[in-house]
Amino acid sequence: MATQQPATKTDEPNACPVIESLEQIGSKWRLAVLHELLSGEQRFNELKRSTGANARTLSRVLDDLGEMGFVERRLEEDAPVATYYSLTDKGESLDPVFDEIECWAGSWLDDEQLEL
Repeated sequence: MATQQPATKTDEPNACPVIESLEQIGSKWRLAVLHELLSGEQRFNELKRSTGANARTLSRVLDDLGEMGFVERRLEEDAPVATYYSLTDKGESLDPVFDEIECWAGSWLDDEQLEL
């Protein structure tokens, strides 16, 4: 007897685009990395420092964002070897979204909440 598989996102005719979007970019670390890369290409350790993520978490997040098409990786093989990360067109298209979130935060969050 075959077991029925749960519906996937693409099987749901009335899937909410907001929920679908948040499943792709909605984690704390994904948002932090995407926001940092809006300012331009960065090396792994620069991202680690600016986001506060540990190396394992950052590596996983960058891999996930790369697989989803938001981030691309560039390797420079000159000594010393350096890995650079930047946003793809898909990632850069999130710039107005972050602008709106920052505008909302400025209107609705107090200074103590913004420092967290």
